[in-house]
Amino acid sequence: MGVEERMADRCNTIRLYSFQTDVVYQVLKRDGVCYSKEEYVRKKYKESAKVFINAYGWVVKEAQHIVPKPEGAEYPYWAFTDLYNVDQTGDGHVLTLDVPIGEAILFDMFDWTKIMQMHYIGENESEEATFSEELKNMGMNEFQIMTSNFYPEQKARIQESWKRLFGHQQAGDNSGVHSVQAGLWCIKDEWIVKE
Repeated sequence: MGVEERMADRCNTIRLYSFQTDVVYQVLKRDGVCYSKEEYVRKKYKESAKVFINAYGWVVKEAQHIVPKPEGAEYPYWAFTDLYNVDQTGDGHVLTLDVPIGEAILFDMFDWTKIMQMHYIGENESEEATFSEELKNMGMNEFQIMTSNFYPEQKARIQESWKRLFGHQQAGDNSGVHSVQAGLWCIKDEWIVKE
């Protein structure tokens, strides 16, 4: 997408919902903008952090080609087009945001879940089943491959398949998306809808 197209996109907004902790909300109100950091993810997920860091690291590397990552951002915040999908557990605030479309990285929530589970994303379910069966016949599974330092060929195939996560946004077509999730490099106070 060229600079002119991106500037035109910034005039259009998308309504998103995001649950954020009290700490994030206070920083947002104090500074007008907040950025997510890797250390927050490590702290939140503790012993499971390795899996999250693996998936988040990949998405950060790829997503910055779609929406450039600003200085200060390490990981994206998650937001949704449907309030129903927002996890509201714990203390915090559900933010209603009107985000410039050029600042939102949109993808299918179900595909992101596959990445979080270290699964292959196929063109269809049949391709995914074929890949899983191939690994099973080799005595492996996707999680073992993605969390080890072995199997570079299979790991590369899985990570290459993950690029399908952004296929809808790059094609400008979300018709095949079951439930839209968004990654935001930051959250800005000016995006919060005051109701």
